[in-house]
Amino acid sequence: MTLVKVQKLTKTYGKKTVVNGIDIEFGHHKCVALIGPNGAGKTTTLRMLAGLLKPTSGSIYFESQNKTPDIREFIGYLPQYPAFHTWMTGREFLTFSGKLANLSKEEANKRADELLKEVGISREAQDERISRYSGGMKQRLGIAQAIIHKPKLLILDEPVASLDPIGRREVLILMEKLKEEMTILFSTHILNDAEEISDELILLNDGKVIESGKLTELRKKYQTTVIELQVDDDITKYVDRINNLQAVLNTKIERDILYITSDHLNNARKEILNLVLTENWPVTTFSINKASLEDMFMKVVNS
Repeated sequence: MTLVKVQKLTKTYGKKTVVNGIDIEFGHHKCVALIGPNGAGKTTTLRMLAGLLKPTSGSIYFESQNKTPDIREFIGYLPQYPAFHTWMTGREFLTFSGKLANLSKEEANKRADELLKEVGISREAQDERISRYSGGMKQRLGIAQAIIHKPKLLILDEPVASLDPIGRREVLILMEKLKEEMTILFSTHILNDAEEISDELILLNDGKVIESGKLTELRKKYQTTVIELQVDDDITKYVDRINNLQAVLNTKIERDILYITSDHLNNARKEILNLVLTENWPVTTFSINKASLEDMFMKVVNS
């Protein structure tokens, strides 16, 4: 069942079109990644979905919108750079957020206690001032305030972009857990994160959706294979011979490793090994890896 449906969503500033007629939809209990390079229109799209920015044209429909015109009831939102009252404690901030979301004092206190535990902020830290929190703790606290009212859709703009590896891991684990309770739509240009926790992807470039769908289906559609080849010699001597093979799409050299891309693994493997054996190349490494989401994204963008 569809939770959110977007049709022909457009945002222009003067003569500049930032989001250009995008159509997307997704259902319940999904983790959807909105990916694309900086300037692709990700933040503008999320702000329109969150009701913080009025579209120039197009429509946004939420499943329960016929019950009330105020979509904020269904949405939790955390911007890329959240602001906190750092003189407050974590518990005070969440209780305050709950009251802003029309919870009673008793409900706000109860919900704050539940969420502090859920997002992994220790009992000791709950009553410390937010100014003492690490980046990861602040981000988890920010997610807690975004879901204080139990929204159906949680929107996160670049939730781990500014975090260190520990903080990033903490937030990704939390997102993986939260998608059991709600749908998560998050933007990122870190493709490994999207690959790790997403069920569906929306690929945005120059304000347009260039591809979307389930991660498994997109992998199948665009999947290529990368073969790594190392020799006990100058690898550049062998590049032209590899590039002339019919099953090879392209090659690149990084740190004396030749990366060979093909969308016909069996043919490429056969052709390369035949060449290696026939010409007695001094091969030290021959390994096969599936192409990453980054490889797939570059293929879609450049097609």
